[in-house]
Amino acid sequence: MSKEAVFTMKLEPELRADFMAEAQAAHRPASQVLRELMREFVQRQREALEHDEFLGRKVDAGRASMRAGLGHSNEEVEATFAARRAVVTSQA
Repeated sequence: MSKEAVFTMKLEPELRADFMAEAQAAHRPASQVLRELMREFVQRQREALEHDEFLGRKVDAGRASMRAGLGHSNEEVEATFAARRAVVTSQA
């Protein structure tokens, strides 16, 4: 990958000094560490977006199921599992 773009940022002198010292202690160029941090940030953001979209699809599917009369109310689910818990408890 070509490294032709330049990124300039402002930050506190203490943060810069600490970062440079830690990069040097890790025997790594500061620019390499920053590129890795940026890649990780981009990846986390993309994963978060994908997860949000996945949840949105699941919610939409659930709502469509409920509108079609295929779902169960919270009360029905609670009653079903209360009965199952009672059976398991009585077997113990």
